[in-house]
Amino acid sequence: MAHAFGDTAKPEVSRPNRPALDGQDVWQARVELAACFRFAARRGMEEGICNHFSVMVPGHDELFLVNPYGLAFSEITASSLLICDFEGNVVSGSGQPEATAFYIHARVHRNVPHARAAFHTHMPYATAMTMVEGDPLIYAGQTALKFYGRTVVDNDYNGLALDEKEGDRIAAAVGQADIVFMKHHGVMVLGGSAAEAWDDLYYLERACEVQCLALSTGRRIVPVSTEIAEATARQMREEDASSARLHLASIMRTLDREEPQYRM
Repeated sequence: MAHAFGDTAKPEVSRPNRPALDGQDVWQARVELAACFRFAARRGMEEGICNHFSVMVPGHDELFLVNPYGLAFSEITASSLLICDFEGNVVSGSGQPEATAFYIHARVHRNVPHARAAFHTHMPYATAMTMVEGDPLIYAGQTALKFYGRTVVDNDYNGLALDEKEGDRIAAAVGQADIVFMKHHGVMVLGGSAAEAWDDLYYLERACEVQCLALSTGRRIVPVSTEIAEATARQMREEDASSARLHLASIMRTLDREEPQYRM
């Protein structure tokens, strides 16, 4: 179902006059991203050894952290994450990214300035909404209103993203959106940090789950008025960044108690 990027490990690439890749800021980014993987697994957001999360490396605008191909989300640790550049080199780490992880994430990070973090999943409820007619989200529940005005639908499904051209096409489809519903495929959540991407990923799946339950009743869903939706979305956005940091801190405390090996 997925393909490893490249056949052999590439040598580490020298980056003179740049912040060290083993510094505290980079390690903290590793730990936070590993926590997101572990909790996504707990919430049923993973799909085998497929799907991928990435964040830009602090202090390096040409490098990103991403999971290696072959590990389930529940196996990810801080040290197992790869650092890659936009040309396909594994700058630090053992293994290779999954091919679509490289072609999607490298091009999105390179071409979409606000995408400091990019989380791509086939999580079931959100993915179900990419398979039906009409707009994926119905703005009828309060959680869904968090995403009002922030989504885009990429309707041009072309199979697996196995070249830069497809990665560039996906990046171009993003525009200013934070949430990309990838038709027939899955979703991609973009954020200014791992915390913001995690927060949106979690609540997006919850919103889609509730919507699926409401649709299953067979009764018509009543959307919130445009005026209320816009006002509520503004209210939510005012606190999003701080709420996201608290949300990430809460899952890290849980993991510290129950599976602290994610920090290794």
